[in-house]
Amino acid sequence: NKGESVGIIGPNGSGKSTLLKVLAGITKPTEGEVEIYGRVASILDIGAGFHPELTGRENVFLNAQLLGFTKKEIEEKFYAILEFSGISKFIDEPVKTYSNGMYLRLAFSIIAKLKFDVYLLDEVLSVGDVEFTEKCKYALMDIVNSDATVLVVSHAMGAVSEMSRFYVQMNAGKVAYSGKDKEIITGYAKKSLKEFEK
Repeated sequence: NKGESVGIIGPNGSGKSTLLKVLAGITKPTEGEVEIYGRVASILDIGAGFHPELTGRENVFLNAQLLGFTKKEIEEKFYAILEFSGISKFIDEPVKTYSNGMYLRLAFSIIAKLKFDVYLLDEVLSVGDVEFTEKCKYALMDIVNSDATVLVVSHAMGAVSEMSRFYVQMNAGKVAYSGKDKEIITGYAKKSLKEFEK
């Protein structure tokens, strides 16, 4: 529902990323349908929606326009996006010269500084240095505490627990457990640890 934050967990191959791709409209569902109201922001693949030959600056405008923002709206937020990213000295270089961390910084900065109704985030905290990861956490908590709807996929149980109010555990493409009880996370973490120790 509007304003809910949902953490999606499960082993590799369980369907977490596929679910987000279906919600983002990248992958068609094999059955059923998806209805989403409002502007959707998604970070599902690093640099998805970026053109490698264009500069960082050009990609900010291209990416934000693809996400439904006008040129005027982007211009108003451009310097906030640039400042948050911390890569201002590279903004006029082609993004094909960027590292994965720089891609993520720019992609996340667009999401952090433009307002969306729905956020789809897949392992967004897994790339980047410690300083930027902390910055992302604060920005994500602001988003979670707003009236936006947030779905986050992560193997970092602490991050999922902190950012979510509702939990979904996937297994083999299906929902194994769902609810507001944090036992879903602790139970999954304990089970994963036992499997690892075998």
